[in-house]
Amino acid sequence: MLEKIQETAAFLKARITTHPETAIILGTGLGSLAQEITQKHEIAYSEIPNFPISTVEGHKGKLIFGKLGDKDILAMQGRFHYYEGYSMKEVTFPIRVMRELGIKNLFVSNAAGATNPDYEIGDLMLITDHINFFPEHPLRGKNIDYGPRFPDMSEAYSKEFIGKALEIAQRKNITLRQGVYIGTQGPTFETPAEYRMFRILGADAVGMSTVPEVIVANHCGIKVLGISVITDLGVEGKIVEVSHEEVQKAADAAQPRMTTIMKELVNEI
Repeated sequence: MLEKIQETAAFLKARITTHPETAIILGTGLGSLAQEITQKHEIAYSEIPNFPISTVEGHKGKLIFGKLGDKDILAMQGRFHYYEGYSMKEVTFPIRVMRELGIKNLFVSNAAGATNPDYEIGDLMLITDHINFFPEHPLRGKNIDYGPRFPDMSEAYSKEFIGKALEIAQRKNITLRQGVYIGTQGPTFETPAEYRMFRILGADAVGMSTVPEVIVANHCGIKVLGISVITDLGVEGKIVEVSHEEVQKAADAAQPRMTTIMKELVNEI
């Protein structure tokens, strides 16, 4: 595994001239941020040794090196999901490559269903903590010497970044919820009983990504900020049939607000 990570990182280092310290996974709700990146150098996943290829509609597959404002960044346009059939090592492979490239900060976004009855479709939720409900752990197996065998997860999401994001949101008159995200394997949306269970467990929102990437980022010593776009409601009395197209539509409507927060944050850290 380590040899493959280093091989991929060497391939990318030979093709870029920038040295970004911040990476952004352009998940649901952040697709339009790619249009804000200047001086772009794009590399398709299909060209990168050892990289998986995203199979989900709406998820493009390429790395973008460039500038967001005045800062060098690396953007990952299209992530990999456990439900696509990848192993956890494949899902989180790009995070370890980021570590080899010198990334110190990671911003992630996702679509999520609300279990908190106070939430509405289109809300943005800062992830303050998560619950790992995946059946396979991304750090299972021989420890890669990027971090300890038993990494601390008491601050999986940077309190410093959360504070800055809240300041930016207040300044830009953007409402930001704060809550706990629970990550599940998917690909089905939840049943009403599952939504109730997740709420009892302490989750405010549920989705099918993010948690594995955040765990590995923490193991690698990378600080994380995560934001969910609430795209459907798993609240009793508000649950309706949901489709991927409806999720995408709700996420698209939230993109300007998400983009504003991320762009400002990149240039303030």
